[in-house]
Amino acid sequence: MRVAVYLPLLFPLLAALVARPVGEKLPPRLATWLLTVGALVLAAGSTAVLGMLAITGLIRIPFLARLAQDHWSPYAAQHHDPASFSVAVLAGVLLTAAAVLAGRMLWRRSRTLAQAAREAACLPGRDQLVVVDDPAAEAYAIPGLPGRIVVSTGMLDALDPAEHQILLAHERAHLAHHHYLFVALAQFAAAANPLLRPLATTVTFTVERWADESAAAAVGDRERVARTVGKAALAARRTRARNRIPAAALGLLGRLGRLRPNTLGPVPRRVTALLVPAPRRHIWSAAALSGLAAATALCAAEAAHDLEALLELAKHAATGS
Repeated sequence: MRVAVYLPLLFPLLAALVARPVGEKLPPRLATWLLTVGALVLAAGSTAVLGMLAITGLIRIPFLARLAQDHWSPYAAQHHDPASFSVAVLAGVLLTAAAVLAGRMLWRRSRTLAQAAREAACLPGRDQLVVVDDPAAEAYAIPGLPGRIVVSTGMLDALDPAEHQILLAHERAHLAHHHYLFVALAQFAAAANPLLRPLATTVTFTVERWADESAAAAVGDRERVARTVGKAALAARRTRARNRIPAAALGLLGRLGRLRPNTLGPVPRRVTALLVPAPRRHIWSAAALSGLAAATALCAAEAAHDLEALLELAKHAATGS
């Protein structure tokens, strides 16, 4: 198998370098879609290449060759494949680890989403908004049928009535655009390939930015939204420190992803983004990630073609044709 086959294993490193520029220079809706789809393609490509490299090791084992219905020559496979057997074994180990981690992530995420749906159905009342009597400042969305928005009295006390509308617009955007799915898919890709964790982390940021921009569009005042985001984050941090109760993160991420808001990182970046004009399409950052995803797909297809050719050579050598 040719050297190009190994490139999908390196492309996630390059994607990690462009993840943050994509998240900050592109409109958040576009950035979220691009990062999520890119992470899935890169994870699928690297996993497929590991699988094909592992197969090149399996077809060199004489015992397996004898058991197969279509016999092949393991010696011909070894002769025509430039990859060493140790590389194939390493690929098999990495593939197994990726499958275990991705499977565990899928199970945990499915269970958490099911639990969230049950919790949403059990909340009192029929309205989308549920107010809970809690001095800790909390606000989060719970996906379900229907989705619910939970806001504590502590959060309502920290904001004025106009800011209440901004907070609700932010949370409604999480539900309306199914942001939990983007986060879940990006984290699933990162579980399959840990090199993609920067992309998953950036998706958790861009969905918050997406909800911020939706709230700004609803109220028509980006500066007011920026102040609300800052006040809500500070109130959540202050009440958690006082009561020692971990408040849910702004948006749905705290409840679903076990993530907590970091007022020294993402929140100031969100506020800064709202205080400047809305981002426009940045062709170079979008093209970089799109190009890596496309190159990954092409290299994986080329690897599949090479593996097919190798199997044909091994079969022909076994039959003497």
